[in-house]
Amino acid sequence: MNSNPLISLLPAIGLALGGCSAAATIPDTLSPAAGATLAMILPAKGAQIYECRANKTRAGQFEWAFVAPDAELLDARGNHAGRHGAGPYWQALDGSRVVASVASRADAPTAGTIPWLLLTARNDGPEGSFSRVSAIQRVNTTGGAAPQAPCTREKLGQQARVPYTADYRFFTSSTLTSRR
Repeated sequence: MNSNPLISLLPAIGLALGGCSAAATIPDTLSPAAGATLAMILPAKGAQIYECRANKTRAGQFEWAFVAPDAELLDARGNHAGRHGAGPYWQALDGSRVVASVASRADAPTAGTIPWLLLTARNDGPEGSFSRVSAIQRVNTTGGAAPQAPCTREKLGQQARVPYTADYRFFTSSTLTSRR
């Protein structure tokens, strides 16, 4: 029996998500490295935060700039299982934490939705359920795209929280070594 509570939920999460026939095929460009194993899937619900800023390349123009994610990670029953925030980081309830950077991206199948991502992760916390995560996929996204309302001089500095949901697929690698 696996003592990791998040990994032990994987079969239940798989069953819960298996009923979602609308899920699109994940593009090959978002495949983790050879030898990576899917360890868990955690749905997320939260917001993508944007700020109205001056455009760095076009004087006198303004744009919504991405600031950070702010989301709750959920288990198969919809209970709080962790947090996803600026960095970006993913932190489990046991305190284990990873930070990640984008390795590749693909447009979401639905217009007006944040892209799907493959992220390379590294351990950034104590030993626990996320300690051995080496890659993360963000898929099945809804919402989260930059606001449609224009970013104008009058709105400079204002933030907008755009609701989104996604599935985060956490992968481990048998060749992973400590990267602290």
